[in-house]
Amino acid sequence: MNMKEYEVLFIVDSDKEEQEKNAISAIHAMIEKENGRVIKEESWGKKTLVYPIRKRKDGAYYKINFSLDPAKLDTLNKSYKLNQDILRVMIVKK
Repeated sequence: MNMKEYEVLFIVDSDKEEQEKNAISAIHAMIEKENGRVIKEESWGKKTLVYPIRKRKDGAYYKINFSLDPAKLDTLNKSYKLNQDILRVMIVKK
């Protein structure tokens, strides 16, 4: 398999702590479902957003480094955008 390393930044709905934990679990599950591997995870904490996203004024920021087959990246990105607890997502190649 031709695995490449990526870095993804998430803004997760931080309304309820349980909801935030479920979103992070779902993120990990989606990576593993596509046969990827999480390398490192960082929580940047709750921050105020520059502008409201889905009527939310703040969100929890997470950065995850992972490796994945590039052919599966689009599928992963689409599944993140369908998750209601994830306000924003940005994936970049390391």
